[in-house]
Amino acid sequence: MAYVPGAALLAALVVGCSAGTGTETPAADSRPGDPTASAAPAGKYRTLPEPCRSIAHSTLKDLLPGIAELPEDQQEKAYAGTAAVTYDTDRRVGCAWKAEAPDSSHSLSLDFERVVSYDTSVSDDDRAGEVYGTKEAAAHLPSSASDSPSVSPSDSPSDSSSPSGSAPSDGETGKESDGKSDDGAAGATEDLQPRVLDNLGDAAFLDDLLIRAGSSAQHRTVSVVFRTSNVIVTVQYTEQPALSTELPDSKELQEKAQALARKLVDKFSE
Repeated sequence: MAYVPGAALLAALVVGCSAGTGTETPAADSRPGDPTASAAPAGKYRTLPEPCRSIAHSTLKDLLPGIAELPEDQQEKAYAGTAAVTYDTDRRVGCAWKAEAPDSSHSLSLDFERVVSYDTSVSDDDRAGEVYGTKEAAAHLPSSASDSPSVSPSDSPSDSSSPSGSAPSDGETGKESDGKSDDGAAGATEDLQPRVLDNLGDAAFLDDLLIRAGSSAQHRTVSVVFRTSNVIVTVQYTEQPALSTELPDSKELQEKAQALARKLVDKFSE
């Protein structure tokens, strides 16, 4: 048996103990600070789904009716959408679609943002809640939506006499800035106002803007933003009628945008 000097044996034992098993590797989202400290929990999601493949063709066909009128060889390209350019696909991804029909054009976009907190005392979910809160505040929802319990359209009394495509008047919403305004139609129902939404992820809101560009062109964009754990999803659905005298149907756009958002919530839950 070979003789091992005491000093050499001690050094070998120290190296062996400090090497560890080698099975633990730092995660890409690991937070700075003392590794022995108890850090706030990480978010549920560590990656993001591929947005351009997140919507079934049947849903896109309903949202973008112009696709069905394209030649067959162009339909697949339209269904594929255009991916947003991002620098970190684990943190943010997006996709957009557009289709034109004789009576109107429609566009749709998705944005998935995965929030990570680099503060060991703040969880990813809490940080995502802060980011979501900033987005909701920027939407300038009517005070009635944030100061009182929110009411979903299906639970609210509807006014069947309200004209299709109508939106709250200036006095009802007060939303008018940067060339964006409601259409000023009378008789708009409460449930079509921009508002906080119930039972959609952990938190959600809807915004609805009629945007006038120049003296005649106008289009309506409905946005649904929701948070599920540490991911924030933004759905934007736009319609622009071919005739400047026609207004996009607010109720229809809102219903379709919300239906898509609920399908996406379910997809994240899979």
